[in-house]
Amino acid sequence: MPSKVRHMPKKKSDTAETEEHKAAEEAPAPAQQAPAPAQQNVPSQRSAPYNHIFVGQKPVMNYAMSALIQLTQAGEVVVKARGMAISRAVDVAEIVTKRLGNGQFKVKDIGINTEVVGEGPETRNISSIEITVGK
Repeated sequence: MPSKVRHMPKKKSDTAETEEHKAAEEAPAPAQQAPAPAQQNVPSQRSAPYNHIFVGQKPVMNYAMSALIQLTQAGEVVVKARGMAISRAVDVAEIVTKRLGNGQFKVKDIGINTEVVGEGPETRNISSIEITVGK
């Protein structure tokens, strides 16, 4: 005959704390808390021009769609990458010019460079590429 397992009832203080914790998680933040005035008045500053796309580890189509949007707005976009992402930047330029652009855009310029990264004995050379795509 299977034995029934009985659980000890929870203490009232435990359930009250758990319910308060759940309520705090589900409740939206109070409207009284406003962002700090210093953050509110400071506009966001970009260190790079608006038409530059820095290629990293995201899927290629994310960068290709971003480049296509920039091309329709600005008419020219610069696709930049360093190290292992260089091949992905080349893929982005090829997708934009051949597949998404329908022959509307072309590669205007390609620049390659070596950047020195690190300080002291830990300096390394990292290859970089800039591909300019435009109408």
